[in-house]
Amino acid sequence: MTHPQDSPSDPHRAPLPADSEPLGSGPHGPRLASVVVFVHDLDASADFYRELLKMEVTVRTATAALLVGRNGFQVYVRAVGPHAAHPVGHVGAQYVIWTADGPADFQRCERVLRARSDQVNTRHGEGFTVIEGRDPSGLPVLVAYPGPEEAARLEIISRIYV
Repeated sequence: MTHPQDSPSDPHRAPLPADSEPLGSGPHGPRLASVVVFVHDLDASADFYRELLKMEVTVRTATAALLVGRNGFQVYVRAVGPHAAHPVGHVGAQYVIWTADGPADFQRCERVLRARSDQVNTRHGEGFTVIEGRDPSGLPVLVAYPGPEEAARLEIISRIYV
């Protein structure tokens, strides 16, 4: 019989499969490389994400654009028309939370969001701040500082429940 203390476990004390390693040890698993965002207006959205995220448009078609950041992260922006819906609360990814590069970058992101969005909110978590605005299609855009690698998330932000 195996006891939980005999096998690797996560921080919540749930046993992990026998072939897994404890968090923080061994090679890292997959990491997020790209996000696909369906939007109403390709030009307005590509320009918004390019400015906010400091990315460059590297490929563009009549209905899509690929933006790439300095670190290689990619945002695919795909136009689906002015009347396409984005149902909140359905299965699937709902929000992407970006991390600012530093305090000055966080302030820059806040300026961009305030200049381009009517709905901007700031929330303070334990050791971090999140600003939320809207992209040109009305989709929520969240930017946090500092990132989770600098300030561990010890709570689930209220936005997840709203």
